[in-house]
Amino acid sequence: MFDQLCIIGVGLIGGSIARAARLHGLSRHIVGYGREQDSNNLRTAKRLQVIDDYYLDIESALKDTDCVVIATPVGSMAGILALLKPFWTEKAIYTDVGSTKGSVIAAARQVFGNVPDNLVPAHPIAGAEQSGVEAAVDDLFLNKRLIITPVENTRLDALQKIQHFWEGLGSAVSIMEVNRHDAVLAATSHLPHVLAYSLVDMLGRKDEQSEIFKYAAGGFRDFTRIASSDPTMWLDICTANKNQIIPLIQQLKNELDKIEQMLANDDSRQLFETFTYARNARQRFLDQFEGNNVENNNI
Repeated sequence: MFDQLCIIGVGLIGGSIARAARLHGLSRHIVGYGREQDSNNLRTAKRLQVIDDYYLDIESALKDTDCVVIATPVGSMAGILALLKPFWTEKAIYTDVGSTKGSVIAAARQVFGNVPDNLVPAHPIAGAEQSGVEAAVDDLFLNKRLIITPVENTRLDALQKIQHFWEGLGSAVSIMEVNRHDAVLAATSHLPHVLAYSLVDMLGRKDEQSEIFKYAAGGFRDFTRIASSDPTMWLDICTANKNQIIPLIQQLKNELDKIEQMLANDDSRQLFETFTYARNARQRFLDQFEGNNVENNNI
């Protein structure tokens, strides 16, 4: 599909894109770009044959490249786009994998004055707690959802090529408006991460922390699994999408206040109804996607 794919940020996501693209023959040549401090990781990526070559100079990395994937934390987007700007070409297609899309659009407008028509924002709803290129796998996106958030002036050919690229990696592609994407992901991914981090932070600071974690059951491990995710990445995500996350936190506070009051009043009936509704709502969600091989696995 592409003659040369350039991955900016060859970590878990970027490395997995490279592995899958190679497996499915979606690019003839795959290169990585990073800064001097990324050189060890890039050497590892080449040694593992995740990429064919790497560059610490952006002009060299972009030479002959017809698709650029930005796979760095969302907080770095403006800096990366500014780095690309002097070498931006209409012949190439540019995309990203950030968990927030409004921030990507804002960064593009900050750097270019508008959103280039060959920049196609995208978000693979896939990941793992591990990070770095050594955690990259070639099936990370298989049967996972991928959301593309084009804007009004996005070139149709660029949109179609990125859609076909992700479908070639095994993803189920959806097209979504930018603000809707950020609202949906705030509720289904960003807030749960905040909850997991908050719970582990609270319990970890208790004097009896060794006893708490010693007797933690599988439910605790399952619920807090995502608190093992990269703090730098999630700091950027939460900061970028705070306007969507903060109202959800406030709503959750209200829900917790209601449950606290039910407990204080020994209102077993209302508490049971709340738990029952939540269980049934989750089951409806599972039933809706039962038999559908597409997974939602955002980390």
